[in-house]
Amino acid sequence: MTACIIGWNHSKFGKLEGEDVESLLIDVAAKALKDAETAPEEIDAIYLGFYNGGFSRQDFGASLVLNGIEGLRWKPATRVENACATGSAAVHQGVNFIEAKQGRKVLVIGVEKMTDTPGKQIGEILLSASYVKEEAAVEGGFAGVFGQIASNYFQKYGDQSDSLATIAAKNHKNGCGNPMAQMHKDLGFAFCRTESEKNPIVAGPLKRTDCSLVSDGAAALVLADLETAMSHKKAVVFRARHHVTDMMPMSRRDMTFLEGCAQAWNGALDRAGMAVEDLDLVETHDCFTIAELMQYEAMGLTARGEGCKAAMEGWTQKDGKLPVNASGGLKAKGHPIGATGVSMHILTAMQLRGEAGDFQVDGAKTGGVFNMGGAAVANYCSILEAIR
Repeated sequence: MTACIIGWNHSKFGKLEGEDVESLLIDVAAKALKDAETAPEEIDAIYLGFYNGGFSRQDFGASLVLNGIEGLRWKPATRVENACATGSAAVHQGVNFIEAKQGRKVLVIGVEKMTDTPGKQIGEILLSASYVKEEAAVEGGFAGVFGQIASNYFQKYGDQSDSLATIAAKNHKNGCGNPMAQMHKDLGFAFCRTESEKNPIVAGPLKRTDCSLVSDGAAALVLADLETAMSHKKAVVFRARHHVTDMMPMSRRDMTFLEGCAQAWNGALDRAGMAVEDLDLVETHDCFTIAELMQYEAMGLTARGEGCKAAMEGWTQKDGKLPVNASGGLKAKGHPIGATGVSMHILTAMQLRGEAGDFQVDGAKTGGVFNMGGAAVANYCSILEAIR
C-alpha cells in the first residue's frame, strides 16, 4: 500500500462539440485538484495519457495543462502512450513515481478527442495499434481484428452469440445509471442478439452492439503517498497492481485465450493476497463483447471456454456475485483512448467510496481494474480498496 487516489474528476464521454484536447484536459485537471484539496504548487509530477496517433494535430501534449493552471509551471510533465491502455499506463507511472519516493503528490490526466476524425481514418489510426506487418490489411480495422478473434473462439468453443448479446445488453442497461456515460439506452437482449438494419454485422460474428463507441472525453485523478493521503477526505489505496506485455503478432499466440490478461490478473491478485472471488466488482476492458467474455476466463472467474456461464447465469450482472462494468463499460460509457484507463480507476474509486449514485454496487469494498492495449498486448491490472 504505497499510493492512494485522493481526488478526481471525469468529463461526460461522447461527441463533445466545441472542445479540444487542451480544453478537456485543463478542465478535468483543475476540478480534480479542487476535489483533492490540493493546490497546483503541491503537485510533484504530471503524467498525461494521450494516444492521439493522428486524432489531433496537437501532439506533444505533456505541458498543455500548464496553459490553464499556471501553478503547475516547472513541474516535470510526461506524456505516456500504450495504445488503448494509455490511461492506465499513466496511472501506473504516477504510482511508480510515488513508490520511488520522488515526491508526495502526482496529477494524472487522460484525454482523447476522436469524433472530429472521419470514420475511415479512425479505423486506420486504431489499426496502427496492431502488428502492422501482418495485420494492417485486416478488413474492418480493429473490429476486424476482434472479429477474427471471435470467429476463432466460436470455432473452438461453439457459437457464443447469446453470451455476447447478454454482455452488450448488461452494459447498456448499466450505462443508463452513469451520468458520465456516452449512451443512455437500455437496448435489451433481443435487439443486441438480432442482426438488423440498426444492428448490422460489423466483422466476423460481431454486430454493432458488440463494439465500443468512438468518443471524446477526459478524466483526471490525484495520487498521494499513504501518509499524505491519510490527511485527506478521500483515500483509495492501490492494494496491488501488475503490468505485463505480450508479443504483438497474433500469429505467435493462441488467440482463443488472453494470456497477457491472465498474467496481469494473476500478478495483481497474488501481490494483494487475494483471489478473484474476494473482489466486490470489476471494471474491465470491453472494447468488444468478445473481449469481456474472454476476460472472465483470464481473470479466473471461469475455466477456459466457459466464460458463457458467467454471462448467461448472471454472475456479472450488477446484482450478481461479481458485477462487471457496472458503469456501462467501454460499450456504453465510451472509449476515448487516452482517458479510458484513468476513467476506469476513477469509477472504481467512486464505487468503493459509495459515491457511484445510480450505478452503485451495494457494499463494494474492493475492486479490480483491467485495461489492455491492442489485442491483449499491454495488460494493466490494479486492485483498489477505500481506506478513507
